Amino acid sequence: MYKSLFAIVFAAISLPALAQMTPAGVWRTIDDKTGEVSSEVRIVDNAGVLSGTVAKLLRKDAKQDDVCEKCTDDRKDKLVLGMEIIRGARKAEGKDVWEGGKILDPENGKEYTLKLTPIEDGKKLQVRGYIAFLYRTQVWVRAQ
Repeated sequence: MYKSLFAIVFAAISLPALAQMTPAGVWRTIDDKTGEVSSEVRIVDNAGVLSGTVAKLLRKDAKQDDVCEKCTDDRKDKLVLGMEIIRGARKAEGKDVWEGGKILDPENGKEYTLKLTPIEDGKKLQVRGYIAFLYRTQVWVRAQ
């Protein structure tokens, strides 16, 4: 009886922690140069494929009507707010890593191959964009 009760309580306590080891959720992005929060990105999981959109622009100088002038695909001259900047990432088999997708930097219009790794029990997200052997890594903080 007690063993069963203990197992149920342990499972109930453990499930929220396991559920957070995913990139799905709302993340605060941090500006590389200033260290300030610059935006919030909402990442959703659609049948195992991640996509992420800009949910809020938080920089002091940000304009809600900013467009991606330097984009070269279907996002050219579209509003940055609400823009899909993460496309196509999938969970790597046997790892807590999502890769194979692309991430767009709306400031320069460049798209990078993407690797997402939840860290610190899912409270932070390591976001790596790379072209060949050159890469840039940011750490985003979970907002929700």
